[in-house]
Amino acid sequence: MKLKRFRAAAVLAAALLAFLPSTAQAADYPDPLAISGQEIIHDPTVQHLKNGLYVAYSTGGIIGARVSKDMRQWDDAGNAFAEPPSWWYEYNSTGDPWAPDLSYRDGTYWLYYAVSSWGTNHSAIGVATSPTGMPGTWTDHGKVFSSETTDSWNAIDPGVIKAEGKLWMAFGSYWTGIRMVELDPKTGKAVEGATVQHLATRPDLPYAVEGPYVVKHGRYYYLFASYDACCSGVNSTYKIKVGRSTSVTGPYVDSSGTSMLEGGGDLLLAGHGRYVGTGGESVFRDHGHDWLAYHYYDADDSGTPKLGLNKLSWGHDGWPTVE
Repeated sequence: MKLKRFRAAAVLAAALLAFLPSTAQAADYPDPLAISGQEIIHDPTVQHLKNGLYVAYSTGGIIGARVSKDMRQWDDAGNAFAEPPSWWYEYNSTGDPWAPDLSYRDGTYWLYYAVSSWGTNHSAIGVATSPTGMPGTWTDHGKVFSSETTDSWNAIDPGVIKAEGKLWMAFGSYWTGIRMVELDPKTGKAVEGATVQHLATRPDLPYAVEGPYVVKHGRYYYLFASYDACCSGVNSTYKIKVGRSTSVTGPYVDSSGTSMLEGGGDLLLAGHGRYVGTGGESVFRDHGHDWLAYHYYDADDSGTPKLGLNKLSWGHDGWPTVE
């Protein structure tokens, strides 16, 4: 009888867990790295520069900058630019840039970013270069790629990767989801007449997926993206999902084989405890390890957006998890 009661209890517990997946999973998410100093950030992109400093650029200011010697103490370092390039005002009245992406290629740092206004796909992605990657050293080179209200995509949230002998930029927010276009490696701008690839979307309006970032690990390319709603403080529902492909242009699928064009994607990180609305992610490599950078809204600090950093580990099956 005791064994039967134990089995019955086990079945009941399993049934209850099936109805509470988010609660069960949330307990398993690790907290971000403990940091201090200037923690406030949104849509971070992080790199370990050749000068030994870590830099994080973000939405806010004229591409706001933070620097650190050890990834733990972060200090305000002003902005990438002293003033907005004049062409930004074509896309919003304040010259406000969003969601930068920092990379290093061919001896040069490349900073991609978006300019748009809330709720429209009249948007553009621009690029700047720097010999050091430090704020105040950037030269802007204008538009890389743009979208208009007649397009079925939104040219914001750039994420650049060199792959298969070419340079590629993933981008997208709502509309029809995540897209990709080939770039000219010399100019860093979209190849004229390039096909706009489709990487991920959702089956339901308003197709709430954005902020793509593509990483190569082993023989696969991994597409990280932010799902659901950002920018609402403690009411934000942002979470990060991932899929993979043997080709940089897809098709990307999750661990069950469901295409990310059909709503697939493995949940990598969601809000838990004080760390609400985890998203706006990017990935950087440091001392042989991959790190996930993102923002969360601090429920213990009135929903202030702050920098989250977690090491990524890769399982024997090739799928990433956060530490």
